[in-house]
Amino acid sequence: MPTIQSLLANADLPDSPSARLDAELLLAAALGKPRSHLRTWPEKDVDAAAVERFSRDLARRRGGEPVAYILGRQGFWSLELEVAPDTLIPRPDTELLVETTLDLLPATSQRVLDLGTGSGAIALALASERQGWSVVGVDRVAEAVALAERNRQRLGLDNARFAHSHWFSALTGQRFELIVSNPPYIAADDRHLNEGDVRFEPASALVSGADGLDDIRLIVAQAPAYLQPDGWLLLEHGFEQADAVRRLLCAAGFAEVDSRRDLAGHERISLGRRA
Repeated sequence: MPTIQSLLANADLPDSPSARLDAELLLAAALGKPRSHLRTWPEKDVDAAAVERFSRDLARRRGGEPVAYILGRQGFWSLELEVAPDTLIPRPDTELLVETTLDLLPATSQRVLDLGTGSGAIALALASERQGWSVVGVDRVAEAVALAERNRQRLGLDNARFAHSHWFSALTGQRFELIVSNPPYIAADDRHLNEGDVRFEPASALVSGADGLDDIRLIVAQAPAYLQPDGWLLLEHGFEQADAVRRLLCAAGFAEVDSRRDLAGHERISLGRRA
């Protein structure tokens, strides 16, 4: 019977940039144990059922499928979220939107909108940190809204809710102190769409026109009608798009326009205040 140590030593993931981590996550899931169990009990035998699942999941990963989709979950902020191929996989870079939002608004009662919520990652992270806020997440994909709602219920966050809406289409008459979004921002001909995990993610959540800015243009143009006076708009974008997004915000009349850098030093989000 193979041991934990031998299974990890022979896990073959030649094309993964994080092969050891991937193998540990998949084996821990097959065993129903935390990753720490693998290091505490490396000589422990692994039963046939767990070996079979581990082998099956390794084969899926060799085919390029993201570990998050194989496991059906992904950590974001301080939360463990259910994920599915209907939505993007939440990424650490997007936590900058959460950090910046928390810095901009007081902890007192606020209304916050998350556009294109996907798994609900941003909305639920904000709701978990600010119990006094009312956070609304919307998505045009009905399956994403259902997924976000499952995450909300499992986390018990009653100050968040989710709705089916293509950007602002179902929000007539509503206003918010802050609107945050991680919209599609990749150009249609970007070569990275054929590489890595994004090959398995929904194109509708990634691609936005010839220059990647179609959805950002729409959001910037329409957001003022849904913001309270002095309300903020925050947008994630590609690291080479900051200047273009700042110009869009300025042209739309936003004040205090700025960009913030991620941990790699890239200008990853831009923001402005409704004048």
